[in-house]
Amino acid sequence: MEMTLGVTKGGQPWEQKFISGLDEAKCIGCGRCYNVCSRDVFDLTESEIEDDYGDDQLIMVMTIKDDSDCIGCQSCDKVCSKNCHTFEA
Repeated sequence: MEMTLGVTKGGQPWEQKFISGLDEAKCIGCGRCYNVCSRDVFDLTESEIEDDYGDDQLIMVMTIKDDSDCIGCQSCDKVCSKNCHTFEA
C-alpha cells in the first residue's frame, strides 16, 4: 500500500499510520475510540471477570474488529487517555 505523506494546516508533516494493535491491559473500555472512528474498526463488548473477592463483574472491553478498514487518521489515538493503540505506517 502506498503511504500518503501530507502537510497539516499548520505546516507540519503528517504521515498516515494504521492501527496494528490495542493493549487491552491499558484499555479502560471508555469507548472514546469506538465513538470517534467513522470506519467501524473497533468493537466494544461486555466481558466477565472475577474480582479480588471472587465475584463476577461485567466490564467493557475494546477490541479491533477489522483493522483493514482503518484509514490512518489516528483519531482513536488522539482521544485515548491511556495510550492503548499501536500503529504502523
